[in-house]
Amino acid sequence: MAPRCWRWWHWSAWRRTRPPPAGSTPSFQQQFSTQEQPPQICVVGSGPAGFYTAQHLLKHHPRAHVDIYEKQLVPFGLVRFGVAPDHPEVKNVINTFTQTARSDRCAFRGNVAVGRDVAVSELRAAYHAVVLSYGAEDHQALEIPGEELPGVFSARAFVGWYNGLPENRELAPDLSCDTAVILGQGNVALDVARILLTPPEHLEVTLLLCQKTDITEAALGVLRQSRVKTVWIVGRRGPLQVAFTIKELREMIQLPGTRPILDPADFLGLQDTIKEVPRPRKRLTELLLRTATEKPGVEEAARQALASRTWGLRFFRSPQRVLPSPDGRRVAGVRLAVTRLEGVGEAARAAPTGDTEDLPCGLVLSSVGYKSRPIDPSVPFDPKLGVIPNMEGRVIDVPGLYCSGWVKRGPTGVIATTMTDSFLTGQMLLQDLKAGLLPSGPRPGSAAIEALLSSRGVRPVSFSDWEKLDAEEVSRGKGAGKPREKLLDPQEMLRLLGRRA
Repeated sequence: MAPRCWRWWHWSAWRRTRPPPAGSTPSFQQQFSTQEQPPQICVVGSGPAGFYTAQHLLKHHPRAHVDIYEKQLVPFGLVRFGVAPDHPEVKNVINTFTQTARSDRCAFRGNVAVGRDVAVSELRAAYHAVVLSYGAEDHQALEIPGEELPGVFSARAFVGWYNGLPENRELAPDLSCDTAVILGQGNVALDVARILLTPPEHLEVTLLLCQKTDITEAALGVLRQSRVKTVWIVGRRGPLQVAFTIKELREMIQLPGTRPILDPADFLGLQDTIKEVPRPRKRLTELLLRTATEKPGVEEAARQALASRTWGLRFFRSPQRVLPSPDGRRVAGVRLAVTRLEGVGEAARAAPTGDTEDLPCGLVLSSVGYKSRPIDPSVPFDPKLGVIPNMEGRVIDVPGLYCSGWVKRGPTGVIATTMTDSFLTGQMLLQDLKAGLLPSGPRPGSAAIEALLSSRGVRPVSFSDWEKLDAEEVSRGKGAGKPREKLLDPQEMLRLLGRRA
């Protein structure tokens, strides 16, 4: 069956050949069809924001052509490199993105780093509009002494390592310690804790029987040898301010071979407070409260008694410094400032009490947030907020330039949030096009950019090239009972495509 975008385009083309009834008002799409040249639109970034933006533009403009530029050789961004490998259902959006990429009005161009291989100003000269959807590819630094010690990693890099992000393939975390500390209490922190604590035998069952995960073989080998038995997940504020969701919390509570450690004192008075909070937050806090204060049932108690690994939530603690081992060669612990809350609810701030405590550990993972980087000197950027200044996706003071996703609003929300956000940016762009606010003359689009890239020795990777790499990954995974074995080395990818590395 033909891809949905392809079928929809031909249906739209057929509709455009029919004359409108006498006296009728032209439709939104028919108004677009009066333009002489199909609008050439460029999207930078092939994660959820980029693909959802492209999807909206193709669906709501019957003649628009969208080129998606991506610095990686492969598409899908955080869906491929950020979603936990044991959450394969979340990756099903790749099927929708594949339909979009296969449209005859859409082209994927990987292996092109905008800002290095081609400037944003060159893209703007070649296209009627440019949408920046390149996400948040950096992490928030702790900015405390000792952060540079061996054994301290960002959670973003750790996730990239086990998910096969090429730039993190040589991370080599040392998991020979007994205790790990994760700084931050969001979903990424719980994902990392879950991967660290999943028993090796359970990983084997998951891979060989359920075929759920595409975790890399290199990472799996290290995790099989892991000696980590305890993971502390540390937050500056209290149970009412955690950033993770109830789904991830349930998974942690039910994780085979583990038991939770929560201090009932952290939950004093919450029973009355949660009556006033929104329902999702109330359900989450109630689950935390039950786990911390209620005696487990017979079956759960028996399971916990056999657990060889533990995890705990430490509230009202803020990292002050990373402590070195006696020889100064690696991390030995974290000094935490004890905090108290000022204010109420989710807006409450953590203020230091003056007390501190040391938490021994051999591994520290910082999970205090992602952040975007400026992509090009010609593009406005707010370094404090880590976003491109915009109004509903329109970049301020730069007509024809738009943004969507995390670089637009900051690194918050889930994939569905990004979908809504990206659709809105697409809608604003089409409104501007309809109002005549974008260039009306012909634009060369990809033809001009291809010539520039060729002159600079850059050869883009097409979507059909990706499908060859995809087939290779799937083939390699079959032998290990996995859905795929990800290719980690860009040079190997290029060789598989018949190119000189």
